[in-house]
Amino acid sequence: MKPILLALLSLGVAANCFSAEPNPLTAPLAAEKPLYLNPNASLDERVNDLVRRMTLEEKAQALDHRGPDLQRFGLRSDKWNQCLNGVQWSEPATLFPVCIALGATWDPALVQESATVFSDEARAIYNGWKQNPEVKSQHKGLIYRAPVINISRNPYWGRIHEVYSEDPFLTGRMAVAYVQGLQGNDPHYLKIAATLKHFAVNNVEAGRTGLDAKVPERWLREYWLPHWREAVVEAKVCSLMASYNAINGTPDVTNHWLLTDVLKNEWKHEGFVVSDLGGVHTMVSDFKDKKMAFEDAVAASVTAGCDFSDKEFRENIPAAVKDGKLSEDRLNDAVKRVMRVRLRLGEFDPQERLPWHNLKPEIIDSPEHRTVALRAAREAMVLLKNENNTLPLDPLKLKRVAVIGPCANIVQKNNYNGKSTGSIPALMGIQSEFKGEVAYAVGGKINSQQPKQVEVAPPLSLDPAGDLAKAVEAARNADVALVFVGTDASIEQEGNDRKTLGLPGNQEELVEAVYAANPRTVVIQMSAGPLTTPWIKQHVPAIIQAWWPGGQGGTAIADVLFGKINPAGRLPYTVYASEAQVPPQNEYDISKGFTYQFVKGAPLWPFGHGLSYTSFDYSGLKTNLQGGKIAAEVTVENTGKHDGDEVVQLYVKALHSHVVRPAKQLRGFKRVALKQGEKQTVQFVVPVKELAYWDENLHGFVIELGDYELQVGGSSADIRQSVRIPISELEAKAPAVK
Repeated sequence: MKPILLALLSLGVAANCFSAEPNPLTAPLAAEKPLYLNPNASLDERVNDLVRRMTLEEKAQALDHRGPDLQRFGLRSDKWNQCLNGVQWSEPATLFPVCIALGATWDPALVQESATVFSDEARAIYNGWKQNPEVKSQHKGLIYRAPVINISRNPYWGRIHEVYSEDPFLTGRMAVAYVQGLQGNDPHYLKIAATLKHFAVNNVEAGRTGLDAKVPERWLREYWLPHWREAVVEAKVCSLMASYNAINGTPDVTNHWLLTDVLKNEWKHEGFVVSDLGGVHTMVSDFKDKKMAFEDAVAASVTAGCDFSDKEFRENIPAAVKDGKLSEDRLNDAVKRVMRVRLRLGEFDPQERLPWHNLKPEIIDSPEHRTVALRAAREAMVLLKNENNTLPLDPLKLKRVAVIGPCANIVQKNNYNGKSTGSIPALMGIQSEFKGEVAYAVGGKINSQQPKQVEVAPPLSLDPAGDLAKAVEAARNADVALVFVGTDASIEQEGNDRKTLGLPGNQEELVEAVYAANPRTVVIQMSAGPLTTPWIKQHVPAIIQAWWPGGQGGTAIADVLFGKINPAGRLPYTVYASEAQVPPQNEYDISKGFTYQFVKGAPLWPFGHGLSYTSFDYSGLKTNLQGGKIAAEVTVENTGKHDGDEVVQLYVKALHSHVVRPAKQLRGFKRVALKQGEKQTVQFVVPVKELAYWDENLHGFVIELGDYELQVGGSSADIRQSVRIPISELEAKAPAVK
């Protein structure tokens, strides 16, 4: 087969998040006002006018995200914030499931709706401060450092709760949806400014500030970067954060290839790049073989394409320019990129001109927002196993339920949430749903440390022997035992990778003892990263992956257990069968055995896996190849006894390749709701260019001519329909490579 070179890099559309058109909705301002204060002027005119008025020192000050206010221009310091799965604030805000749980919904529309809640609450906080600067609650700016779209290639990574998937296609769709929910759809103003992090190849916590990731060029282009491009080109994200690590010897904060050649020139990103906290400082403190003085580190960073950083920028940029180490043109470009975003946020304009000026703090953590959080928690629940229809439980046939485990009565948060009130742990959710007797025993512990968490009721003694005996007694005397096990912030969190993929503490011993006392046991796993628990899979009849499900998670869990909700979450990552199956964490070539694309041997649970209380049938897969696109459609029918959602997944496989290719690659998915007996035709469109691989000799994407297989089913391991598609030179739409 002959490869064909694709000019894919020339297909990128310039991000127009920063429209330069004047706003027709604004009224003329007084002529004596500076142009940058005139909303009727074009964005370019306003930015240029503002920057030309700045002194060198003011430009440097404007690029310090924690610097003093630019008082001469009435511009306060950035006051950036976080909102991964709820706005971080000094007062209560709506607490959603963690991001990996949102990834498990396979529902981009729901992710966008969730992010819209975050941006509503963020604007409401800002509006409250604008209307009353003396308010005691914490005031925040409008640049938010979210979403995190790194990939969970490393199953031990402590920050898997912050991301969406191990797969770049699924991550890309979630990233686009999240960014659109944060930034809004107004053609002139940004609701808030999203910041993608951490760019790029970041998923190890140990030694992260001096880590050098050795990544083959091919896998950079095929695996580590595609979802970033989607969020930049399609969602028009306004900012990206350069990660601490280096790629192939060059720290990301000084990586001209990454920040300028690819991001700004190739993808046409018009926003700004911000360093991670202390990112420039690591050039002095952590990268010993590249150690440099602060002025040189700042000059190298800005020259490479980093636009916004810490106090080192404010303190060293003037000298770097005067000493000829940093060009004033590049400095002006950086300032303009930051100011374009701040102008679009409306920081220079009367607030009544903004579409969101009426959002008030009263909407924060409102019943309406909690309803969205509850729906997200429900959609995230993954039914991993359900032997002999153990679930759903019929409350009318039960007299006594045992609720056991260290995760049963806590609501686990991460370090990027704010306060929360009214959170519902699993125990409370079950007590509300089930009117019979509920016996509660902790039964064990996750870790001797006690991380930050919401404790709704005081647990029993943490003495392992005493707790285990009480749990066994509760299970033996119950009609069913519900065991809640998992992880908490002492196990997986920023700065802390997991040490094992198994259950920490004595939780596996707890499950085994409870099951021995009562074989009618259901295990509810509450973790972010994957749990390798083969004994539980083999013995326990029903297992649910419930994640860290947020403030309404307890209600969602009870809804699934008692059949009020039919679960339809799907795993967004591979759960490995054993730790021996996982390649070394410093191996960045995913073809060595990472993810569903290259895993060696059968996993414990495959990517995309999730069961239902009903059943689905697939039929009539049809395809049509025309105009450089593959159109596919398949009929899905609910053949069971319950209404439910199916997540229809489409994969592509190259059948005869002369290079190593993935076993399959996700190229489409749709979550569809079907009533009992209902049919629906699900349609997909796959551009032929998405069949390409990166040729390291040509430094470009190429398509191999020949046969490909389209596979459609309920998971990466549950393929129901497939069809072979021949790709010819004509369909590839590109010149042949000799």
